[in-house]
Amino acid sequence: MSAQANGPEYYIGLMSGTSVDAIDCALIDTANNQVRLHCATTFPIPDKITNDIHRLCADGKSANLHDVAKSDVAIGRLMADAALNLLAECQLDKKNILAIGSHGQTVFHSPHGKYPYTLQIGDPNIIAEKTGITTVADFRRRDIAAGGEGAPLVPLFHHHAFHSDKENRVILNIGGIANITILPASKHRTVTGFDTGPGNTLMDQWTLLHKGKPMDTHGTFAAAGSVDDALLQSLLSDDYFSRPAPKSSGREYFNLDWLRSYLINGNIEAEHIQATLCQLTATSIINAIRKNAPDTDAIFVCGGGCHNPVLMSALRAEAKDISIEDTQHLNIDPDWVEAITFAWLAKNTLQGQTGNLPSVTGARSAVILGGIYPGKGSGSPIA
Repeated sequence: MSAQANGPEYYIGLMSGTSVDAIDCALIDTANNQVRLHCATTFPIPDKITNDIHRLCADGKSANLHDVAKSDVAIGRLMADAALNLLAECQLDKKNILAIGSHGQTVFHSPHGKYPYTLQIGDPNIIAEKTGITTVADFRRRDIAAGGEGAPLVPLFHHHAFHSDKENRVILNIGGIANITILPASKHRTVTGFDTGPGNTLMDQWTLLHKGKPMDTHGTFAAAGSVDDALLQSLLSDDYFSRPAPKSSGREYFNLDWLRSYLINGNIEAEHIQATLCQLTATSIINAIRKNAPDTDAIFVCGGGCHNPVLMSALRAEAKDISIEDTQHLNIDPDWVEAITFAWLAKNTLQGQTGNLPSVTGARSAVILGGIYPGKGSGSPIA
């Protein structure tokens, strides 16, 4: 499946993160093996659906199968509407789009044990049927089937888009969970990466509990408090932070129950806990970089966390001599890197190319990711 010779090659990427407040939508042009962001937007998720997803994630072990199935349909419909809305904003006809890459909404992620699994909902059958566009989805489970963690999947795209042969770079994605991609300048060194631990998720959950808001906008809640050093050291003592890679995590691990298990002192004010959670994110990230990539020259940040000035200041204070900028300095808007990634991974899948990095996820081999759901009138989508 290909566009006209020398013409644009358009793919759409759809991504919903742990805040479940909106769907990030990016339309890219991959002609000539480049990645150009053509346009991007967000599509809101209604409060009821957001609350339903939060309940599923908070009570995963006893979640009602009926509720999971209903949410799967609801998110699928929203993903389809988001793609159509993006096309309207970009003033493009759907016939110009080669495929949609839909990450969906993660509700459970448990890559260890006898039955490792991950589950992203947002029925791709609905997306393909409602848009008429071939849809690629369910990217993570094939990596888990190959013995991997299923996450993070962004490092292959990071390498494609951000590698430099002149400096050792780390790409830091701060979503709900923070992950790093280590990009050595030398082509003889292996690209690695992993989830470092909490990004925004603990701060978001604590803000929702105490402020009734889904996130700590501009870090004002954290800025009102001071770091509790004893609590910070206690949180950092968690085994996850010292566990070697490959490793991945999610809200099923880093949640308010996890936090409460360390809150022996019940007299800490809420704003001080928020400040400590912000520092936890910064310290755990920089500790991971210093341990696994001590010769890092520059860190480039993407994801929602780059808009939190308190967090960014804490990162720079921890990093000291390492330069920290956002990915706009590498010509890709930090808000859209993940959505762009899943558009690009859809292209890889349709072209029969692998999408994971075994050195990152721990999979036995590189594999083609996701399932393909043909659009209306589509023939075989594999090149």
